[in-house]
Amino acid sequence: MEANEYPITMTTFPRLGTADEFICPYYPPSGERLRSQFLPDEIANPHIRFPTLAANIRSRRGRKVEINVPVFRDVNTPWPFQDPTVNYDLHNWPEDDDVRNGAAKENHIYMDAMAFGMGSCCLQITFQAKNITEGRRLYDQLSPLGPIMLALTAATPIYKGFLADTDVRWNQISRAVDDRTAEELGEKVCTQYRSMARFNAHSYQPLKNDRWRTPKSRYASNSTYISQDPRLRKEYMDPDLVVDEDLKRRLVDGGMDDLLATHFAHLFIRDPIVVFAEDLKELDLNKTDHFENLQSTNWQHMRFKPPPHDKDTGWRVEFRPMEIQLTDFENAAFAIFIVLITRAILSFDLNFYIPIPRTTENMETAHARDAVNGRRFFFRKKPFPSRPAKVASSNGTSGTSTPAQTPSRPPTPLGPVEDEYEPMTINEIINGQTPNSEAEEAAFPGLVPLVESYLNSVNVDVETRCELARYLDLIRNRANGSLWTAAKWIRTFVRSHAEYKGDSVVSEGVCFDLVKAVEVITQGECRGGGVGREMFKMRSGEGKVGGRGEVANGEGSI
Repeated sequence: MEANEYPITMTTFPRLGTADEFICPYYPPSGERLRSQFLPDEIANPHIRFPTLAANIRSRRGRKVEINVPVFRDVNTPWPFQDPTVNYDLHNWPEDDDVRNGAAKENHIYMDAMAFGMGSCCLQITFQAKNITEGRRLYDQLSPLGPIMLALTAATPIYKGFLADTDVRWNQISRAVDDRTAEELGEKVCTQYRSMARFNAHSYQPLKNDRWRTPKSRYASNSTYISQDPRLRKEYMDPDLVVDEDLKRRLVDGGMDDLLATHFAHLFIRDPIVVFAEDLKELDLNKTDHFENLQSTNWQHMRFKPPPHDKDTGWRVEFRPMEIQLTDFENAAFAIFIVLITRAILSFDLNFYIPIPRTTENMETAHARDAVNGRRFFFRKKPFPSRPAKVASSNGTSGTSTPAQTPSRPPTPLGPVEDEYEPMTINEIINGQTPNSEAEEAAFPGLVPLVESYLNSVNVDVETRCELARYLDLIRNRANGSLWTAAKWIRTFVRSHAEYKGDSVVSEGVCFDLVKAVEVITQGECRGGGVGREMFKMRSGEGKVGGRGEVANGEGSI
């Protein structure tokens, strides 16, 4: 690296897409590939896959992607807010008509390219399962935790030089790769129904060019459960799930069970958005390139990953929603926390099932400003099986091996599904609920106490346990509000800056000082207090904890 360069882990550069020359060397926007008002083509990875992805998403959609993020309304923010960076007089490409046709929404920050979403950084963890059964089980049980961890790791309050009224990146990436046509989006509405607040099946014009109306982008929260778990009820399933029934029938006829066939038949309603010419010349059944092409461009918050045909990799599950944090310590803490949750799930036979539509709602809730302190999320009240689970490891002494499953599974539950879950705060989900009285039935125990119960059940040496306690303390205190999320700290830094005018604008000067402060935090992790202490104050004076190599940015894994 150059002497004036330093690696930091922010989810996005705060002024990405502004007119200042933030790229060195500078390139002008509005290139042929992205056709963005704000970003140059050169910002994309030069490998042909990436500019082709952007171009094909735009081509299939019939216009540029539309990313509209609610702007944060501060005391001097012009209202109604019209994004002042939008050029309505640009005529370089046919897609420049998008903004003249209403693409830029009032009171929103407008962005128009895949790079605004896929340029984000995140913390994704890939788990190795011992077999397909365990992989399917982890996929299901981790799914309801996705929105919780998204809110708990919130770190993205700025877009294109403006404070946003959201704290996380997820929906922006979803819109940045949304290749759905107007028909698939449900925008083709019959004239007599256009004044309605809600549409039903009779409101839409008949499909002419597409096969389905699809309620979610190909980057979205999960829409399926796949485990052959007797506790999985049909009421948990997504009633709006779109499935290619012909493909599902072929999969079932080929020996795949109904749940897994439904999962893949749902993923494969999408068109491939990049196909290499050589892959079309001959179908090689010894390769899985075509499968991986579609599998890897369905970016849901969980991913079930079959083993490659030519490698002894095994069945894997990817947990995708968390935001990247500013320090190695935080990233290690969240990565290790999720790993420990998987151990607790398998050891105690935990059940976190809730209806998929509630998880979808929770993902939206996670976007709210300071959702970790101010919002409630649907979560299951009773995670334990009806019979006590046996805790054991494969060798009986170490917690590193996958715990043995309970020999007998609990019976299929009865009673209304709505009685199984309730709205909870993040603090209640992470640290546990407190019963109002002794007569009240057992409250949700909390994810951190469940992890600690697991650690108590296995042989962990004192030094390791103390190290883990530091990580769990960070999680515990973020959840109860005594430590801030990165999003809250960044927003407060901007609003407290002498140059900030209370108008939602993050100027070049504010941005420079913010990034320099992040550099200080990255180097020192707030040892001894100072900058960023609101995120780490309980670590004041401690030695270095965590370390590189334990976590991964983007698509990496541990």
